[in-house]
Amino acid sequence: MTLDSSGAESLDGLGVLIIGAGIIGSALADRLAFAGASVRLCEAGGPASGTTAHGEGNVLVSDKGPGPELELSRLSRRLWPEVLTRIAERLPEEVAAVEWDPKGGIVVATDAAGAAALGEFARGQRATGLHCEDLDADRLAKAEPALTRDVTASVLYPDDAQVQAVGAAAALIGSAVAAGAIIETQCAVTGSIVRDGRIIGVRTNKGARYADVVINAAGPWSGLVSERLGAPIAVRTRRGDVLITAPMPPTVFHKVYDADYVGAVGSSETELQSSAVVESTRGGPILLGSSRRECGFDNRLRPDSLAAIARRALRLYPVLADVAIMRAYGGFRPWFADHLPVIGPDPRLAGLWHATGHEGAGIGLSIGTAHLLTSALAGHTEEVDIAAFSVDRPAVIASVRTEPSGTHLIGTHA
Repeated sequence: MTLDSSGAESLDGLGVLIIGAGIIGSALADRLAFAGASVRLCEAGGPASGTTAHGEGNVLVSDKGPGPELELSRLSRRLWPEVLTRIAERLPEEVAAVEWDPKGGIVVATDAAGAAALGEFARGQRATGLHCEDLDADRLAKAEPALTRDVTASVLYPDDAQVQAVGAAAALIGSAVAAGAIIETQCAVTGSIVRDGRIIGVRTNKGARYADVVINAAGPWSGLVSERLGAPIAVRTRRGDVLITAPMPPTVFHKVYDADYVGAVGSSETELQSSAVVESTRGGPILLGSSRRECGFDNRLRPDSLAAIARRALRLYPVLADVAIMRAYGGFRPWFADHLPVIGPDPRLAGLWHATGHEGAGIGLSIGTAHLLTSALAGHTEEVDIAAFSVDRPAVIASVRTEPSGTHLIGTHA
């Protein structure tokens, strides 16, 4: 593991096994293979078939307050176009399917309290150098003609963007394969292979797989994976639902959401929370979100969640009242109690790294996460301190208590 003459990472000869082929694992596979590592990606199902396929494809800076996650989002937002340009040199059709759209975001408040909270939040972001602009009524009406006029404050975030999430994951995996990575689907990890206190591989339903470094990027299932590897982390899951309208003529021109969204993201409540998120897609349907509910891995659609999403969306865009809903879907988001992802080595088991817990921001943060982890493996320091996302935080480390029978019971320290 060295740095090349340009200061970029060089991981020639390093064998890396990544667990999970969602957007985080896909971005890791691409970045590590590009850096010269020998990459194998093991996915229990199909590529991008879990959380990645059940989100909105957001690449946001607008929803994060000052702190390490905002800095990671800014890094990732800067790198997304660079990565897509690099991939397009070899795989132009795959990059076209990403549907990169730097359309910007608008956050709105509809009452006095929301306006005050939004103003304070935006001021804190501006203090870090983030670009955001207050919009008056005329500018807002020009930017979003169909938006309700019952708005007390609005802020434009020109750096917000959107991708087609499954297309993005496919492009990243395609790029990794072109660089020599091996992708194994239907390959579930069942245990670790440890020698002298270091993980040297994993056991799978397809046999043993060996590597110098193992990265747990299994999203909501990374807690189960970490338990099987013998270094449990306290990943929690929340379900989020999305409604998709029938195709429409151009109606929504930015990602538009109400100021309650940021509070819902940062909340640790287990019961249903919802906020209005409205955005168009290149094909014409409009995506309506969002909801959050802690319900384990219960995959049922809940009428109360869908109704709450619809009510809030109509509050912002009354024009949607007579629009047909084409379908609905939901997925699980991994998170930790302190609302920061985990990116880095596990101090309890040499050779094991984690990249998980991004909750609903995984699409946007994936490229930055891959960049930070690859740089850390090469011993290179980045402008965003990876220590902020360390594994040995109280909200992350889980304990294993071994019963006389040998059964492992998991409990958190948080």
